[in-house]
Amino acid sequence: MFVAKNWIDYEVIDCSKGEKLERWGKYILCRPDPQVIWQSEKKNPFWKKLNGHYHRSKAGGGDWEFFSLPKQWQISYPLGENGEDSLNFHLKPFAFKHTGIFPEQAVNWEWFYRLIKKEKERREKSGDKTPIKVLNLFAYTGGATLAAAKAGAELTHVDASKGMVSWAKENAEGSGLADSPIRYLVDDCVKFVEREIRRGNLYDGIIMDPPSYGRGPKGEIWKIEDSIYPFLKLSEKILKKDSLFFLLNSYTTGLQAGVMQYMLEELIGKGRNGKVSSDEIGLPVSENGLVLPCGCAARWEKAES
Repeated sequence: MFVAKNWIDYEVIDCSKGEKLERWGKYILCRPDPQVIWQSEKKNPFWKKLNGHYHRSKAGGGDWEFFSLPKQWQISYPLGENGEDSLNFHLKPFAFKHTGIFPEQAVNWEWFYRLIKKEKERREKSGDKTPIKVLNLFAYTGGATLAAAKAGAELTHVDASKGMVSWAKENAEGSGLADSPIRYLVDDCVKFVEREIRRGNLYDGIIMDPPSYGRGPKGEIWKIEDSIYPFLKLSEKILKKDSLFFLLNSYTTGLQAGVMQYMLEELIGKGRNGKVSSDEIGLPVSENGLVLPCGCAARWEKAES
């Protein structure tokens, strides 16, 4: 399993009976999690010291209940071997139980951060001034964008939500990346990739974190089981033959790691010298030493020369 274990400002304290108990900085939240089907005793005292509790409704959706929680606060992630490239995130609870980042994705940030940084150093030593261009699709509030930018890449950040793109800009500013070469676009990801094909633009790396279901800015419907294979096939056309990496994430239980690996081997790996790996993504649980599954990831990376 790919485990995000380097967090300091975030922690899964405990999980039981369909809920997870989390620490976000100094604030304690309780949120529902469909993976938590076990019913261990809630012995940790923080179960009774909540700052926020998201209650799921039987009719769908849900509502937050707050106990002295600010409207917005900040946490950091120590990116890099010694935390030298810290990322700062503005958090706020909003609809569908979200807070603004998916902390399990830190394990992927670390992976492509190392790949980009190594390639950046190689190019500098050889006098190659060609920028490392990375495309982040379904980019949300920009965690992956910031990590790739900290490593030295030029980013194109694409999301269909204007609010999420604005939030990503705030996170970039808070992380000292306001002047970094990041292009932010509010756009439907499929239509954007189609235009990039026509324009002949190519990327060294692509990050793809699609929702299970969604709508584009003009009502375009995305359903991952139906849409992901043709979209991967489309996206391959804008990935350089000597590219660095390709990352595909999924939170859909029906899209297993082995299926994702096969798609990347067939559509991304063919004709490129590299390897594909895939696994569940997880977060360690402090109370019991378990690792909470949080979806899957499939990674293609260029072979070392």
